[in-house]
Amino acid sequence: MKVISVRHSVMGSIWRCHFFLLLTILNTAFIATMANNATDSYWLLRIKSELVDPLGALSNWSPTTHICNWNGITCVVDQKHVIGLNLSGSGISGSISVEFSHFISLQTLDLSSNSLSGSIPSELGQLQNLRILQLYSNDLSGNIPAEIGNLRKLLVLRMGDNMLTGEITPSIANMSELTVLGLGYCHLNGSIPLGIGELKHLISLDLQMNSLSGPIPEEIQGCEELQNFAASNNMLEGDIPSSMGSLKSLKILNLANNSLSGSIPTALSHLSNLTYLNLLGNKLHGEIPSELNSLIQLQKLDLSINNLSGPIPLLNVKLQSLETLVLSDNALTGSIPSNFCLRSSKLQQLFLARNMLSGKFPLELLNCSSIQQLDLSDNSFEGELPSILDKLQNLTDLILNNNSFVGSLPPEIGNISSLEGLFLFGNFFTGKIPMEIGRLKRLRTIYLYDNQMSGLIPRGLTNCTSLMEVDFFGNHFTGPIPETIGKLKDLVVLHLRQNDLSGPIPPSMGYCRSLQILALADNRLSGSIPPTFSYLSELTKITLYNNSFEGPLPHSLSSLKSLKIINFSHNKFSGSFFPLTGSNSLTILDLTNNSFSGPIPSTLANSRNLSRLRLGLNYLTGSIPSEFDHLTELNFLDLSFNNLTGDVSPQLSNCKKMEHILMSNNRLSGKIPAWLGNLQELGELDLSYNTFSGRVPSELGNCSNLLKLSLHHNNLSGKIPQEIGNLTSLNVFNLQRNSFSGPIPPTIQQCTKLYELRLSENLLTGAIPVELGGLAELQVILDLSKNLFTGEIPPSLGNLMKLERLNLSFNQLEGKVPPSLGKLTSLHVLNLSNNRLEGQIPSTFSGFPLSSFLNNNGLCGPPLGSCSESTAQGKMQLSNTQVAAITVAIVFTSTVICLVMLYIMLRIWCNWRKVAISSAGGGTVAHKTRNGEYWNMNSLGLIPSPDKQNSATTTSFYNLKIGTVENTNM
Repeated sequence: MKVISVRHSVMGSIWRCHFFLLLTILNTAFIATMANNATDSYWLLRIKSELVDPLGALSNWSPTTHICNWNGITCVVDQKHVIGLNLSGSGISGSISVEFSHFISLQTLDLSSNSLSGSIPSELGQLQNLRILQLYSNDLSGNIPAEIGNLRKLLVLRMGDNMLTGEITPSIANMSELTVLGLGYCHLNGSIPLGIGELKHLISLDLQMNSLSGPIPEEIQGCEELQNFAASNNMLEGDIPSSMGSLKSLKILNLANNSLSGSIPTALSHLSNLTYLNLLGNKLHGEIPSELNSLIQLQKLDLSINNLSGPIPLLNVKLQSLETLVLSDNALTGSIPSNFCLRSSKLQQLFLARNMLSGKFPLELLNCSSIQQLDLSDNSFEGELPSILDKLQNLTDLILNNNSFVGSLPPEIGNISSLEGLFLFGNFFTGKIPMEIGRLKRLRTIYLYDNQMSGLIPRGLTNCTSLMEVDFFGNHFTGPIPETIGKLKDLVVLHLRQNDLSGPIPPSMGYCRSLQILALADNRLSGSIPPTFSYLSELTKITLYNNSFEGPLPHSLSSLKSLKIINFSHNKFSGSFFPLTGSNSLTILDLTNNSFSGPIPSTLANSRNLSRLRLGLNYLTGSIPSEFDHLTELNFLDLSFNNLTGDVSPQLSNCKKMEHILMSNNRLSGKIPAWLGNLQELGELDLSYNTFSGRVPSELGNCSNLLKLSLHHNNLSGKIPQEIGNLTSLNVFNLQRNSFSGPIPPTIQQCTKLYELRLSENLLTGAIPVELGGLAELQVILDLSKNLFTGEIPPSLGNLMKLERLNLSFNQLEGKVPPSLGKLTSLHVLNLSNNRLEGQIPSTFSGFPLSSFLNNNGLCGPPLGSCSESTAQGKMQLSNTQVAAITVAIVFTSTVICLVMLYIMLRIWCNWRKVAISSAGGGTVAHKTRNGEYWNMNSLGLIPSPDKQNSATTTSFYNLKIGTVENTNM
């Protein structure tokens, strides 16, 4: 019994020891687990405190919740360690914490698709157990840390779609287990690391949309398992390495939009698993290798936008999996191979645009019944379209524009019921639009512009109720717009410009409620705008110019709030254009050459984005609205040929972007404002034919971009400002018919781009500046006529070799015509008349008319008289001074003689009267004088005076005798 009790005692002790040992182990494990969890939760809460969490993705990260139940957390089975953290798309922001380095057991870290910023911490390189690191689609910046290369167990590294810069770290070659490397859509530069070939297990390599340069390294052949290589949209250069032909697993190769050159390596034909090959947008040249026909798995091939030449060697009979073939924008020649297609073809898209292909429409393509999109545009195809075109029953887009196709459209085109887009513009099609086109219920776009088609627009076209865009510009269509046009409820664009359409706009057009662009310009349309246009609430652009529309505008147009561009120019509209100002979105308004009247509506100023306003050639009255100060985007203002009054509104000084100001032919007055000099973009200023007065402001010299300055036919006075020389870009300068005085400023020589200079009909004085000879670009005219210029014609004008017209007439110029002017071989109009010029006319001017030199008394030579005759006559002639002196002497002498003769005649008349009276009254006649004395005239004359009978006898015919006689009759 003792033995048994001892045994039980011993066994009990052993069980107790085991029990306590188990408790100790469990307690230790529990403590260790709790310690690990406590450590991980501590660092995660630290990380949480550094992040912004607007969506509450981290809301349950709390000490009161077990860490393994936190959002995004994955623990090991025993819940000892955190091995995964996935917060992808959680909306968090902030930076990536260096505290992540404490999670040495972490295998997955996914922070993608958030708003994290800052740099990638190098401490992530301490996560030795990491298998997946995904940081793509954030706002991370800076370089890729070299320490990333320490993650030797990493399988997936995706950092694309960030703002990372710098080079791809060469240390990635250390991650020998890597299968996915995604660095696309960043700002990385430098070259592709040579160590890329060390990644033997790499399956996907995405480097697209960066700034990588240099060649594709030959070492890439080491990526033996590579299936996807995308390096498009970089700056890679050099040849495509032939070694890429050894990548037997490659399925996708995208090298588009680089600067790769050379020819397409035939080694690419060894990529038997290739389904996608994109080499567009490079500098590849040479012919397309026919060996590419062996890529039987190929589904998409894009070789467009290169310099490839030669014929098309690719045959769909071999590339039976091919669905998309894009060879556009090369220099391919010849025609499409006759055996190009099989009836069992899978080809859906064939794009051959912008090459040099020729021949007739390739009937071989009709075997490709699977084709949905066919683009042969911008080639040299010719001939008529085949009537069996309807064999392409799956065709959705037929793009044949800009070729040389002729003839009529085949009616069978209406049988292609799947057709959605018909692009035939830029050919030589003639004839009518077939009525059968109305069967195309799916047709959305029809472009027939720039052809020679004629006839009526068929009413059946309006049965194509899916139509969204119609463009018939530049044909010869006649007749009215179909009255049923309103059936096209989805119509967005209607472009009928430059045809011969006539009649009114159908009222039903107002029911095309989706219409955004309406272009009816350059036709023979008439009538008024239908009131139903008020329903076109989506309309943004309407052009009706060069028609015969008339009448006032319907007030309902003011409801069109989306209008941005309006051009009603060259019609017969009348009344106010206020209804066109209902939209606050206007950018262009052109109403030139109509009969609009009344004031300019101030509501125009509500269109703050208005850039072009053309109201010329109307009957507008009133002043320029002061509200125009809100039009800060205005760059073109044409108010010319109206009846506007007042001054130039000072509010226009806010229009800092103004480039053209045209206000000619109005009744504007006042001074030219100085604030015009603040318009730095001003290129054209025309204030001619108004009544502006005062001086030209010197501030205009600040308009350094001014090309045309026209101030002619005003009442301007004062001197031409010196600052005009600052206008170094000026082409046209016209001040004629004003009252400018003083000399031409010598600074004008700085206007070296002038090709038209008109200063005529002013009061300018002084000599013609020699500096004008430096204006070598003067071509249209130099007109200084009808001024008060003196001195000689400067010989420097002979340097104006491009000048076509020169007018110096009606001045006070003297001296000889400089021989240098004879070198002006471009001159075809010359006027030097009405000056004081002398000497011989240069012989090269003999072809000009006589009127060019009239009233210059000293000029000689053809077309005037010869200089020898002029010299001989000159010897017999007196100088002008002598002639004047002789003239004065003759006039003076003649005057004296006339006065003497008048005196003599008076005396004769008096004596004759005395004789006559004496004979009648006893021989004498008595006249009482003022002094009471009388004059006695003897009728016989020659009777000596009684008191002087002894004196000498007078020799005059009559002797006047004064005697004192008593008047007995008194």
